[in-house]
Amino acid sequence: MKKALLAMVVIAGAIYGVYRWRSEPAPAPKHQENLVTDRLWVDHIPRNDRDTIQVFLALTEEPIGAFQAASAWKGQYEIFKYEAHGDEYRMVFPQTGSRDKVKATATECSRGGMDYCLELDGTSRGVKKYYSREGWEIGSLNDAEKLTKQLAQ
Repeated sequence: MKKALLAMVVIAGAIYGVYRWRSEPAPAPKHQENLVTDRLWVDHIPRNDRDTIQVFLALTEEPIGAFQAASAWKGQYEIFKYEAHGDEYRMVFPQTGSRDKVKATATECSRGGMDYCLELDGTSRGVKKYYSREGWEIGSLNDAEKLTKQLAQ
């Protein structure tokens, strides 16, 4: 279970690293103090290394994010750029040029060992409900590496 989640964090960190390496430098946006961004979100904790989970993340360091469906062995992802306007996220998917207007509602909750709940309305990717835990913050690649080490323990 931890191996699959660890793999997801490593993959998300790698995706972010590749994107940063290939993109032009951009000024860092203001950090938003909310639960949606800079946090790893999953639809459930993997039950085994072949269980596919849905992952969502949106980083403010550079306004990008990703939807991912993966197990420890196989996965797919799509990266998006976004603009945040309150609880609305205007996403652009560079590979296809498609756009989504997504309303994101994140709250504290206590479900299945999770501390936070996220509901996405209006997206054509991923699932509608995600969950996160205290300590799953990832504001940068360094934070992703720290989270990876923490989950490996």
